[in-house]
Amino acid sequence: MTMAMLNILSQSSSTLSSPTVSSSSLILSSYKYPHHFSHHHVNIFNSLSFPTTSTINTNLYKLNSSSSSSSSCSCSANPNSFSMSTHNSGSSLTSRCSWMQDNSNSASYTPVSSNGCRPIGPSPLHSVLPTSPAKVASVQDLFDFICSGPLIEKMKLDPEKIGSSIDRWLECGRYICRMFQLNEFNLTHPQKVRVYHYYIPVFIWCEDQIIEHRASYKEGDEIPPLVIGFSAPQGCGKTTLVLALNFLFGASGRKSATISIDDFYLTAEDQANLREQNPGNLLLELRGNAGSHDLPLSVETLTALTQMTKEGMKMKLPRYDKSAYGGKGDRDDPSNWPEVEGPLQVVLFEGWMLGFKPLPVEVVKAVDPQLAVVNKRLEAYYEAWDKFIKSWIVIKIKEPSCVYQWRLQAEHAMLEDGKAGMSDEEVMDFVSRYLPAYRAYLPTLYSEGPSGSNPEHVLMVDIDEERNPILAG
Repeated sequence: MTMAMLNILSQSSSTLSSPTVSSSSLILSSYKYPHHFSHHHVNIFNSLSFPTTSTINTNLYKLNSSSSSSSSCSCSANPNSFSMSTHNSGSSLTSRCSWMQDNSNSASYTPVSSNGCRPIGPSPLHSVLPTSPAKVASVQDLFDFICSGPLIEKMKLDPEKIGSSIDRWLECGRYICRMFQLNEFNLTHPQKVRVYHYYIPVFIWCEDQIIEHRASYKEGDEIPPLVIGFSAPQGCGKTTLVLALNFLFGASGRKSATISIDDFYLTAEDQANLREQNPGNLLLELRGNAGSHDLPLSVETLTALTQMTKEGMKMKLPRYDKSAYGGKGDRDDPSNWPEVEGPLQVVLFEGWMLGFKPLPVEVVKAVDPQLAVVNKRLEAYYEAWDKFIKSWIVIKIKEPSCVYQWRLQAEHAMLEDGKAGMSDEEVMDFVSRYLPAYRAYLPTLYSEGPSGSNPEHVLMVDIDEERNPILAG
């Protein structure tokens, strides 16, 4: 690390955007090899600040299981009263994240509340930070590791920029490690890759998109939240990515909401009607392909979300229960739908077929004749989904067949958690109904970008079979 990059000096408390909010950060002294971490009041996010470590340690972040199993999550924008509910089987994060399994070398922390008592109830979602200083050699190693990430060049970052914002990276790392109950000072290689090569770079990219979006409005204007679309195949980890981003937005003071295309699936009854209207078409027999979504519900929901610009505004977000009817699914009861409050700054919208464009009928028929009806129905999806999205993250895979294995892992996690799910044979049959759409539409998505997107606002992330980002091949 060069002298310039190591010379990151402490800012005085007077330079903080908010004098009542501070955060612990790494401050490196001006000589080449400083000996320890120091904790000072610094503003690591320019106009944004994370809450203090002491505040975090006296507020237990809890993962609340839900009866729903939709691939969605919701997060309180106030980190001091953080609550999160996943709608993807209700199982623990650790059991659903393969990159977290190799954590035998990570220390385990048991948080203590402000009154000195051990918490009662569900396990907390964060770890108490160690109080002993860390060796700066680890900072050098981490800096080099961050610079080697496959997304750095795409984000137009260089070592100088990373060095000048290293405190920002480290603070984000601390929060993600608390979220996933990891020891930030003793991460395994898979954990380091996922945190510093994937989640944090994507978060910083999203932050930049939000700042640019908000800067495009005049002072005094009501600024709608930026809708960021995440287009990624099933099982590739997009839901956990969105979960981590949502957590970081809440910690940094941005109110956010998450929604999935899964939340807009037809009810079980309407899906049965669709099946009857298309006898013999296996692609429309079960949920998934274009035609199996309630588009008026999606338009209503996304329109309402983009109007959440004022304090006190509230709305409930629809959710879908994938475990209903033996894994065939149904819309969840509205009493279980999470509520979000305005003003929102960002909406994270994820789905396996976001950004797909209709193709000439002869092209889709060459892939699968049954796809012609799906292709026709896809024409209405731009107005229902894609037009709301201003920034895009496209998670790119080399071979759609890996979706089989990823889906199997997800179903096994549901079964282990006591939820109803599909057998391995049913999973194979289920995924086979998506593969024609993958084979038909992914090449265009990857070569041209999502439907109606601006290339300046698209981040393409190539991943491998372990769901980790890689350099584009």
